[in-house]
Amino acid sequence: MMRTIEILLVIIIITGAFIISSLFAVLPSPRQVSPMNLPRLALTTLQTLDGDYDLSATVFKANDAPAWAQLQIALSACLPPNLVYNLTVYEVQGGAQLYTAIRYFSNAENFGVSSEAASYLVASSNVTFSVTPEKIGEHSGGGTLYILNCSDANGWWITGYTAQSLAQDLYNLLSPYFKNTIMVQNTTQLGQMLNNQSLQGETLQNAVVINTFGECVPIPKDYCQGYGRQNEGYSPSADYPYTRYCYTLGQRTRQYNWTWVSIVGYPLYYASNTEAFANADNTYGIYGMQKVEKGGINAFLQGLDNQSYRYDPAEVASRIPGFVYLSSTVADNCSYYGIYPSSNQTSTRALSTSILSYNLTVALKIFDQVGYKIPGAVYNHIFRNDVNITGSFLALGLTRTPDIRLTALGLLSYYNPRLYPSDYMVNGTSRLVVLQLGQAGGV
Repeated sequence: MMRTIEILLVIIIITGAFIISSLFAVLPSPRQVSPMNLPRLALTTLQTLDGDYDLSATVFKANDAPAWAQLQIALSACLPPNLVYNLTVYEVQGGAQLYTAIRYFSNAENFGVSSEAASYLVASSNVTFSVTPEKIGEHSGGGTLYILNCSDANGWWITGYTAQSLAQDLYNLLSPYFKNTIMVQNTTQLGQMLNNQSLQGETLQNAVVINTFGECVPIPKDYCQGYGRQNEGYSPSADYPYTRYCYTLGQRTRQYNWTWVSIVGYPLYYASNTEAFANADNTYGIYGMQKVEKGGINAFLQGLDNQSYRYDPAEVASRIPGFVYLSSTVADNCSYYGIYPSSNQTSTRALSTSILSYNLTVALKIFDQVGYKIPGAVYNHIFRNDVNITGSFLALGLTRTPDIRLTALGLLSYYNPRLYPSDYMVNGTSRLVVLQLGQAGGV
């Protein structure tokens, strides 16, 4: 009996508390509980009105043009009947007063206690906006981009492509960013560069040289056995005699302060000249090349570091299990430069951090480092106790199919050329449309 009375008392107390609290509670208005997103509606309405560029065309017409009345009719049709609006068009101009109102219309005298607005910038139909890139080397010297397009050499580890097709794609991507872009059409021209001779009167110092032949590198005939400069390209005492040529490439990179670029795979694994090596193949049926193997990259780094040449077959690259991912710096630059490769890749030729012993510093990680393996980076050569860069090296140790967008992004992220969009504030070319909305009537 007592238990029943206790339960009844609890029910009475809870019910009384609920009734009393309800008397003093202030419930929000329906407009606050489920508000209409007026800024989004305003922007969507402006975008709808400009779906066929009708809004852009109308705002540049004279104030007495019939199109203004048609625009107001279309605006009223786009909005719910309980909304009030005010559409104002501003002229965008230079000077202290950036915006000047030139036309407006509304369906209400006021908006009550609150309203929201959205803005929309439109351009005149006879204006073309563009982006002008800063030229690499414009302020620091250099600025020449060499792309190896040698017709008398063969490539390797560029499955699905030819070196020539890759060269053309790189030209299209990167030539706007350099003062001079030169396609090196044969190994004879490459030999001129190695002998400090310009091809078109360009600046040879501080240039960028992109090897589009993958794991293979073109070699001028003069650097081959039996020709003029063979002592700089051939060492008969080595297991793979043409590692000596890779040493010369490293020397030239240091002497001319080049940025040497390897776009895919194990750098400098073969040397190719289809005339000098016409009867030699890489054991996979690709003729016109001699194997340099693992000693090639080591010889290149010896030359870059001004060490004495020695044949060194030490392994400096290996496979990374799983994917590698773009570094945050390069990923951020995808949107800036408008180049969008996949953010993850497979790497079977990642260079070891052991190469840093050649006085190399990592200037830019293209991919995040995995343990002691660096799948893609730009390295600067700086002698100990010095601050000057004497040659740079970009290596992408990825698997077979090259993506030249990664090469382009790596170079642009390293040199950081700025982009200059055309000025949207030129008088008479741009107008700002502001649509203000408010809800009328009821709660």
